[in-house]
Amino acid sequence: MNLERRADLILVATTMLAAAGWIFSKEAIQGLPAFGFIGLRFVLASLCLLVFCFPDIKKVEKALIPKALGVGCILGTAILLWIHAIAVSDTLGEGAFIMSLSMLFVPLIAWPMFKAKPPRTFWLALPIAFAGLLMLSLGGGNGWQMSSSQLWFMASAVMLAVHFNFNSQYARKFPTLLLTCLQLFSIGCMGLIASLMFETWPESVSMTTWGWFALSMLVATSLRYVMQTMGQKHSTAANAAIIMILEPVWTVILSVIWYGEEMPANKLAGCLMILLALFTYRGLGHVIGFITKKVA
Repeated sequence: MNLERRADLILVATTMLAAAGWIFSKEAIQGLPAFGFIGLRFVLASLCLLVFCFPDIKKVEKALIPKALGVGCILGTAILLWIHAIAVSDTLGEGAFIMSLSMLFVPLIAWPMFKAKPPRTFWLALPIAFAGLLMLSLGGGNGWQMSSSQLWFMASAVMLAVHFNFNSQYARKFPTLLLTCLQLFSIGCMGLIASLMFETWPESVSMTTWGWFALSMLVATSLRYVMQTMGQKHSTAANAAIIMILEPVWTVILSVIWYGEEMPANKLAGCLMILLALFTYRGLGHVIGFITKKVA
């Protein structure tokens, strides 16, 4: 098996771990406060990375560190919105598809911020995605209805897109591992502060809950990102972009199996339309770019 094929298989496994992370998180917050769960998860993850970041801390420009932490706060906002949406939602698969729209929001936000006009494929994908959202909001016999969890997932997706744009600017100036460590620390601190302000911790937490927490931190966070980095190292950008679209698909399958999530025709149609929109934007865009380079 050649390196590229192996890398693609690693990326497929990565999307499965990412999907499993939705289940791990949902189960963990049955016994832990949602914001506290995020705080502990990301602070511990950042401390694990810190050991490997000391050489980079000495080299990086110190004035950039507060800015990197600030960008991490944007991501922290997105993550806190996401975990709150999970806490109030019974439809994880639907939420995963809404969250996947963050990649469609990226060029829309970059346009006014950085004067970067969206590509043509974006305008092809946008109406398909919008139609998919409308289908997800079609209540049985009650017309169009947006649930609170859909709105929270949507807000989180928008904040992820904002973070992506800012993070792209700082990624060029920072060592990757250090930037990741600082942002994880920001997220963790935000989660712990939000938990102290708004949540009450239980007197005791079961070992089962801590087990789900450990899976979430070690498997869905640490192992997942290591595997994603390994896969992207040897896979093509086009293959990686298309493979990563699989995450919401696996999430739907796991949610149906684990929670018995119902997928009526309108929700199934909505998810498929969002999947088509993502493929149109990410897959078709790479194909057009490849053909253009060959012709040139």
